[in-house]
Amino acid sequence: MRKSKKIYCNMCGKSISMDKQIPMEDVLSVEKSWGYFSGKDGEVHSFDLCEECYDKLVKEFVFPPAVKKQREMI
Repeated sequence: MRKSKKIYCNMCGKSISMDKQIPMEDVLSVEKSWGYFSGKDGEVHSFDLCEECYDKLVKEFVFPPAVKKQREMI
């Protein structure tokens, strides 16, 4: 969740440390525009998760997310 230039984890409420508007830890940011065949047609949902909450969430998946290594780190 982003409020007045701050980022909070939507799951646990943790405040993500920032330095000059740059997050000092990685965050999963999701934005979903719902379409015609959903009950949320015309809505845009967004949320942010800290890495710890992301790990907790994906442990609940029946099928884990696909993971691949990056060749270059930017």
